[in-house]
Amino acid sequence: MLRLTNAISAAMNHFDRILTDRNLELRRIKPAILQINTGKLCNLTCTHCHVNAGPKRKEIITRETVDRILDWFRASDLQTVDLTGGAPEMIPDFRYFIEQVRAIRPGARVIDRCNLTILLEPGYDGTAEFLRDQRVEIIASMPCYSAKNVNEQRGNGVFDGSIKALQLLNSLGYATNPELPLHLVYNPVGAFLPGDQAELEADYKRELRTHFGIVFNSLFTITNMPVSRYASWLKHNGEYEQYLKLLVDSFNPAAVEGLMCRDTINVGWQGEVYDCDFNAQLKMQLRDHGKALSLWDVDPAALEGRAILTGEHCFGCTAGSGSSCGGAVVSG
Repeated sequence: MLRLTNAISAAMNHFDRILTDRNLELRRIKPAILQINTGKLCNLTCTHCHVNAGPKRKEIITRETVDRILDWFRASDLQTVDLTGGAPEMIPDFRYFIEQVRAIRPGARVIDRCNLTILLEPGYDGTAEFLRDQRVEIIASMPCYSAKNVNEQRGNGVFDGSIKALQLLNSLGYATNPELPLHLVYNPVGAFLPGDQAELEADYKRELRTHFGIVFNSLFTITNMPVSRYASWLKHNGEYEQYLKLLVDSFNPAAVEGLMCRDTINVGWQGEVYDCDFNAQLKMQLRDHGKALSLWDVDPAALEGRAILTGEHCFGCTAGSGSSCGGAVVSG
């Protein structure tokens, strides 16, 4: 495996300059999470999607790539596998992938980032039951507890489908069984930052329980990134520059230490390695002496201390309370 260099580009971007001005550094710590983006195929076409995923996309992970990732995972000591997309459940090897992870490391934390509606789609019968049987943690996209806002962001009928899927998951023990965590994700419907995570979680829990009998564990607030489809949406509505200014003006130095890129290895659907899923969409692949790296080229220990590749979009993760795959970075 290649040892990675720690060289920082001489051409600093705006985000790097802000860090330097604040005497801050953004470097990797010991990797703890292996996050795999399984591809761009999805049953939905959401306006906030940074992957530009949809039903007509053909880019999905192959069995060969899955097996190479599994071989790498077997030799590592990572304890968390985080599957994202697209809709991870739509790849042909979704069940195989999870079953093999469980065989390699039975106690591993396995996460499925689910859009909920896929659980009800024809051809995906039994997926919810499979997730339960494999003790897979679900982090589900649910941008609001009102039908209008959800359908505006994700498409007509998505709210009703999401509610039915959540009720199905609850009936299987999700959120009530400690081995079956169910978390929801809030993304703003518009060009603004998320509100207070604790307050929104209380609102979600009250409204979903009162009107639909739904329970869940935690709500994660995630800032929309000005990348791919969401960037196009912002430009179409004349809000791109204003939104970028909002992110920059809302920079919170306290968020830097808790950023997900510090302990996450993000892997693309072809096995390529990135600091995060947003960098992946911008083709900011990790390199060593000019060579683009795939997961099987990387020794996890070699990542420690490496400077993280940044860009203007990184202001999204450090705005306000901060934003990560696990929600707000700074509490209060």
